[in-house]
Amino acid sequence: MKEFYLEKERKTSKLNKHWQFSIGGDHAKQALRADYLKQLHFIHEELGIQYIRFHGIFCDDMHTLPGLDEVLPIPGGEVLTERSFYYCGAVYDGILEAGMKPFVELSFMPTTLAKNKETGKIFYGSNFSLPNEFEAWGEHIKEFIKYLIHRYGEKEVESWYFEVWNEPDLRGSFFLGTKEEYFKLYEVTVRAIKSVDKNLRVGGPSTSGSRWIDEFVDFCEKNQLPLDFVSTHQYSGDPLTGVSESNVENENEDPAEQLKAAQQMFQALPKDVRHIDIMRMIMGEPSETKEIPNNVFRLNAKRVKNQAKEYPVIYDEWNFSAILTDYGNDTKKAAAYIIKTALDVEQSIQGSSVWCFSDIFEEMHQFTDEFHGGFGVQTIHGIPKPTFYALKMLCSLAPNRIDLGNKATDEEIGLAAFEDEERLQLLFFRQKMRQQDMPKEEIMVKTELDVKPKKMVLERIDDTHCNPLKIWESQGKPLDLNQKEVLNILNESKMRKEEVDVQYQDGCVIVLAKMNVNDIYLYTIYK
Repeated sequence: MKEFYLEKERKTSKLNKHWQFSIGGDHAKQALRADYLKQLHFIHEELGIQYIRFHGIFCDDMHTLPGLDEVLPIPGGEVLTERSFYYCGAVYDGILEAGMKPFVELSFMPTTLAKNKETGKIFYGSNFSLPNEFEAWGEHIKEFIKYLIHRYGEKEVESWYFEVWNEPDLRGSFFLGTKEEYFKLYEVTVRAIKSVDKNLRVGGPSTSGSRWIDEFVDFCEKNQLPLDFVSTHQYSGDPLTGVSESNVENENEDPAEQLKAAQQMFQALPKDVRHIDIMRMIMGEPSETKEIPNNVFRLNAKRVKNQAKEYPVIYDEWNFSAILTDYGNDTKKAAAYIIKTALDVEQSIQGSSVWCFSDIFEEMHQFTDEFHGGFGVQTIHGIPKPTFYALKMLCSLAPNRIDLGNKATDEEIGLAAFEDEERLQLLFFRQKMRQQDMPKEEIMVKTELDVKPKKMVLERIDDTHCNPLKIWESQGKPLDLNQKEVLNILNESKMRKEEVDVQYQDGCVIVLAKMNVNDIYLYTIYK
């Protein structure tokens, strides 16, 4: 049995609810959809999250700088461009009406400005090229900022955040340039923004895996460039080596050989095999097949905090898995990871953004299975997943975190405690990267209190609570849910408050629990 003891005189600190800062949302044009905005409004109402960040505000599907060839297929028409931010305004109008604010990721390159005119095929036609002329890119940024201020006013836009690009360290995947070329892109962009309004908040480098921070900060300081915040990303195994440059490229196998092996596999598959099954054959579920540690984010966040010096650190993209279609994304395993990790990095960062709020997500393909291992904390029809309920638990915590020492959350059985004048909360989690079938573990917590509490309430995420995936699977994994079926799963899996008996002996409240792997229990004791 794992035992914890909370004395009457408890040291506390103010809880940093960094998870309420922002959340991710695929790419810009999705925000023109009614179902997307409906789910976003739900996220704001239920979780109180303030900002939303997404890719592609300058992608060609937003038509910010189209050539005449998009209107008339006349050779040479691409040199006649026309600037318009009409779609951008429609996107931001919807976000503001949902009660949230934009965390503006300035990406990607309008093809008419791009040095390389070829666009990506995987990520909704995005162009990851550098500009053909940096001066033209700077002018585009200036006109964009002027448009926003004219439409929304200085005070409103000054409450937003502006970030230069997305994951430029993933060369070939999101950026066709070097580290030095990204730094140049940042320089041109931040100078353009500040020339219009010096009070706008601008930052970067928006890297994957906590990379480039020390070099980026050094570049900004040496060149006297404005820097209002430092941003980066982190997934559980991305990269396992931390903030170094190693493992950025896959050096284990030749790409041509990988392609050849994939082609051979496809030829052997039956013609009616589903795309999601092929994705899972290729991508797998890494946490079940590899030894992925659960502390990468915690260790990297501490390093980044030091590297960023006095600048605020925002992890504006993070989650359990970086693999779309990873089965674990829909399970309590991802929820337990979010609980543990959010609390582990609480004192190292100023804000964060889970990627992302919905499975309305078409970065590679819009999978339509209700549960397909998407990044969203809601399904395509808005059914909250265990990860949503994990965030809901975190958002409901009392404002003062009780100091239990580092070991309280370092081991498989974790405990975090919180309180205010009316409540004492005990958050138990048994977090493992692999979802193993193991015997239940017993946990006991004794807490000194002067009088017997009025009542105690339990909320939990486990195999039978807040677990809509299991309900869907028990129904035969139906592909096309109607509204009645969606509501049924939603109601069957919603979080419930269970009043439990209070054990009070010798001036202590005694809480006992038995937990399976990746179960999460939140006890709220009303004083």
